[in-house]
Amino acid sequence: MKYNFDEVIKRRGSNSLKWDSVADAEVLPMWVADMDFRVAPAITDALQKRVAHGIFGYTHVPDEYYDAVTNWFSRRHGWNINREWIIYTSGVVPAVSAIIEALTLPGDGVLVQTPVYNCFFSSIRNNGCVAISNPLKLEGNTYHIDFDDMEQKIVSGRVKVFLLCNPHNPGGRVWSRDELTHMAEICYRHDVTIISDEIHCEIVFPGHTYTPFGTLDEKYVQNAAICVSPSKSFNIAGLQIANIVTANSRLRNRIDRAININEVCDVNPFGVIAAIAAYNEGEEWLEQLLEYIHGNYECMREYCAKHLPQFPIMELEGTYLAWMDCSVLNTPSLQLEEQLIEHAKLWLNAGAMYGAEGDKYIRWNLACPRSVMLEGLERFRKYCNSL
Repeated sequence: MKYNFDEVIKRRGSNSLKWDSVADAEVLPMWVADMDFRVAPAITDALQKRVAHGIFGYTHVPDEYYDAVTNWFSRRHGWNINREWIIYTSGVVPAVSAIIEALTLPGDGVLVQTPVYNCFFSSIRNNGCVAISNPLKLEGNTYHIDFDDMEQKIVSGRVKVFLLCNPHNPGGRVWSRDELTHMAEICYRHDVTIISDEIHCEIVFPGHTYTPFGTLDEKYVQNAAICVSPSKSFNIAGLQIANIVTANSRLRNRIDRAININEVCDVNPFGVIAAIAAYNEGEEWLEQLLEYIHGNYECMREYCAKHLPQFPIMELEGTYLAWMDCSVLNTPSLQLEEQLIEHAKLWLNAGAMYGAEGDKYIRWNLACPRSVMLEGLERFRKYCNSL
């Protein structure tokens, strides 16, 4: 492998949210979704060249940026995006919040499929809307969609927007084209606009394929706003760059107005430069990253089968976030998170933050050197054995 993902890089003391948010230096953080790997060298080289210029004023987003985004999605995913469809912004969370503001009134319902990314709830709440849950169904070792419940909730819940997570965080599902089409048809019938958060779209493992919502039937695409970013896939979340892709000009104008009202219409020069480098020169690095993270997942499965068989792990189709069932402990997940920090020196995410349906789960971040992941598993095992 050309890139050394086994290298353990010291991050504590770098003002890292992941590593410096707890005073105890012995705590191993495997919680928030950023990676402990250096970015692709092409990104570092591009940023160093820009830093050497020495002036960091307001940035103009050049044609090269739009070309990088459109060429990437066309080449890699068969999604042909017109430049005019793109609204750049500082992140997917600000994008989601602004789109909700553009498309709803206070009191409107926003449908989510729980357990789901925790910031969905704050984006809904901050716009005065109501989160309506369409809980995912656990069948075997993976989640499926309850389409009947979805339609019933839309009809009865004054739902104006469906907030989709594809690939799904924290469940690890990569929704199929048939599943996406079924959801899209329900929303189309009931005049519900879809916001599709596709921030994890590049982190997809063998046997599964990411289907951009933008490649569905045109009538569904006209009813959607799709949020993408290189931040998760290329480990550049701190550089704050994302895109909203909307083929419908009426929706796009409303969203653009909300983006400007919320003052998240400007981006920094480093995010632009990093995105261009990632999309134009980072594909080889990404492919090797995917191989490594999938290896971590397989290693975790083998470890748990041998040492932690009472803690099932959800089948991981995409994202680098493993979803572990801890119901055997009979401990609320927020309490378990605190106990693991205090007694095991291990920081994982409590499942309850993703909705009530996640309360018996914890979420692991597998985007770290394998030795670090194994150390986290050892700490978890020793804690459980001590109970």
